[in-house]
Amino acid sequence: MNLFTKNKIAKLCALTLVFSSQFALAHSFVIKNATVHTATKDGILKNATIVVKNGVISAINPRSYNETEVIDAEGKNVTPGLIGAINSLGLIEVNAVANTRDASEEKADITFDTSTAFNPKSTLIPYARKAGVTTNIVSPRGGKSMFRGQSFVVNLSGDFDSVISANNAVVMDLGAKSKGSRATDIQDLINTFEDAQEKLEEKAEEKAKAEKEKSDKKDSDEEVKEDKKDKKLKRDEVIINELLTGTKKLVVHAERATDLLVLIKLKQKFNLDLVLVGASDAVLIQDELAKAGIPIIMDAYSSLPTSFDTLNASLDSAAILMNAGIKIALYVGDAHKLDQLRYRAGSAIAYGVKPNEALAAITSNIADIFNLDTGKIAVGKKADLVMWSSDPFEISTKVEKLWIAGDETNTTTRQDLLRKRYTTNSDMPRAYIK
Repeated sequence: MNLFTKNKIAKLCALTLVFSSQFALAHSFVIKNATVHTATKDGILKNATIVVKNGVISAINPRSYNETEVIDAEGKNVTPGLIGAINSLGLIEVNAVANTRDASEEKADITFDTSTAFNPKSTLIPYARKAGVTTNIVSPRGGKSMFRGQSFVVNLSGDFDSVISANNAVVMDLGAKSKGSRATDIQDLINTFEDAQEKLEEKAEEKAKAEKEKSDKKDSDEEVKEDKKDKKLKRDEVIINELLTGTKKLVVHAERATDLLVLIKLKQKFNLDLVLVGASDAVLIQDELAKAGIPIIMDAYSSLPTSFDTLNASLDSAAILMNAGIKIALYVGDAHKLDQLRYRAGSAIAYGVKPNEALAAITSNIADIFNLDTGKIAVGKKADLVMWSSDPFEISTKVEKLWIAGDETNTTTRQDLLRKRYTTNSDMPRAYIK
């Protein structure tokens, strides 16, 4: 093969890739005659039409559309894709097998980033997808430090590029300890923030002082010094500064009212973007939490105390806190049980949460808390959509179709394949089929 032929083939391949990419981006479709649960202030839209272009919702109930692929929902429910949160999906396969666990590390600290260990081919992902989950906020389990590490956001497409954003929040524990006192962690946290705040203030003063200098040369020298100081900052100091400037969220697992009150004070003092997880005692200080504007991620199944910190766990806590004006999101902390997310929401409905609020708690509220471009059926939002056979909160309801960023995604799981393998009639011995 001569050089001319090779170049020609290379150009043809390049053009093919370009056209293939454009075709993929140009994919569009319409869902019509759907009962659309928007998870927004628009509520439920009957006999509605959704237009999807290039992975994004481009129109809802337009007068006309040009798309040739039209899916008739026949009145079935369409919701945003559900969003899981604060679990180790993709970082753990089998709890009892140590070499399948990447969520924890004894030496883990605030810099612990597990996004590079995320396995998009985990068998747990299709299982969650089959239950309507399209996005997940993955959290490390940490080590000896009160800081678990940093969470990251993924879609459940199963693609190798499914990590949407890494290091989106710092995750930490605050509460009872098997050894030592929680007071040590509280004091260490306060000291850490105070020291970092003082350094930021000193840096701001130095910068203001440098700006007052009239000499261009001196200004230039000061800038060089500042650049060198910035480069010398340790990574953990950078992350603490991001927390203090509000550019990174602080997600704290805490249960007892006294711990929650300390966190409220820290939020107010350091202007933290704070999110609580668990918060069993939140019902005791609901007014303070509502006034502080702190969202809570909680487990709707939490009903019995598992420690002296969770004596106030109750099945009606979600309804009480929502009525108090607190933004509530529901979660499943065990990656192996993420398929139960909609059941947790259904349980919350049984104990006083309105159906539209329950849906928001596993879609739009999570999206709002973590600034995700999904979780709502609205123009401009990512087309993460689920079509259900019936009421999403009923156990017997199935996912009929699921789209992630506008691409219809398979919901077949390993369990489905095993069932087929072991129940299909064959002349060969049981399970020995192709």
